[in-house]
Amino acid sequence: MTTAFDPIDLSGTPLANRIVMAPMTRSRAGDGGTATELTAAYYAQRASAGLVITEGIQPSVVGQGYPFTPGLHSAEQVASWRKVTDAVHAEGGRIFAQIMHAGRIGHPVLLPEGLTPVSASPVRAAGQIYTHEGPKDFVEPRELTDAEIRQTIADFAAAARNAIDAGFDGVELHGANGYLIHQFLAPNTNLRTDEWGGSEAARIRFAVEVVKAVAAEIGAARTGLRISPSNPYNDIDEPAPDAVYTALAQKIEPLGLAYLHILEDAPIRELTLALRKVFTGTVLINVHSDGPTGPDDHTVIDDGIADLISYGVLFLANPDLPARLRAGGPFNTPDPSSFFGGDAKGYTDYPALDAV
Repeated sequence: MTTAFDPIDLSGTPLANRIVMAPMTRSRAGDGGTATELTAAYYAQRASAGLVITEGIQPSVVGQGYPFTPGLHSAEQVASWRKVTDAVHAEGGRIFAQIMHAGRIGHPVLLPEGLTPVSASPVRAAGQIYTHEGPKDFVEPRELTDAEIRQTIADFAAAARNAIDAGFDGVELHGANGYLIHQFLAPNTNLRTDEWGGSEAARIRFAVEVVKAVAAEIGAARTGLRISPSNPYNDIDEPAPDAVYTALAQKIEPLGLAYLHILEDAPIRELTLALRKVFTGTVLINVHSDGPTGPDDHTVIDDGIADLISYGVLFLANPDLPARLRAGGPFNTPDPSSFFGGDAKGYTDYPALDAV
């Protein structure tokens, strides 16, 4: 029987175990959206994971959604990430960069003057965004033109190339949790009637084209995709997700991606199993149905439900998590109030979420 502690070949990248550190927003970037010495130490401490997936990294200036988040679109940013990848590799770990365009989840105060958040359609998200000026209501995003959509796809590909140049083992495209790719997939945020919206086939097109562009740039074996069917986070409404995500899985199946990462943020195990039949490659899941992934959830590997499992807040509280899971504990109790405090530039009211 295969367990979470067994090694796995991830499309040519050998992993020591099947326990993955989930991507989690940190809001601790240095000047110019760069990674810092603290970033390197943070990820190196958790390098015993089979795979570390970084916090979301914006592929362009307008892709930023939160204060003090890092990028992969400048030479300075690329150079700063090299220190992180070197630190993780020195500890024997493997690390993928999560590329995340926030889309409508952001605010003009986080962007250079004159820019505003963009999305599939001009639909404002309910709620507020945390900024360095305090909480602010979301604004109505500007609808991307066809030319801008194609440029955004190119931005993802360029950021992926920068990630490889910075020493990352691969990239994960963030198609979950209400960010830009998810905004194209969801019917309440994609109201378009052109080739990028309307039908299920049209709504998946942006995700498919981003995946294809990145795979063409750095190789499918170094490209993963993260999805979160029916996850309502960031004001997403997907009442009937099965058809669109099955169609998406069918489209990316022939590409030979490194993995498909499914965030189970609702009781969607049946859909997970259905997608596993369609997507025959490596499947990574974050078991989030009843709260953050727990110490006993790695049995999904034993049961053949997934090939890899990702942990969020439990990895924050237990940097040596694989060893603790193997030993059955003890486990430090996560303290959500501390996750975004301390060195987070005084920004202590950020919502602590598992694998955002």
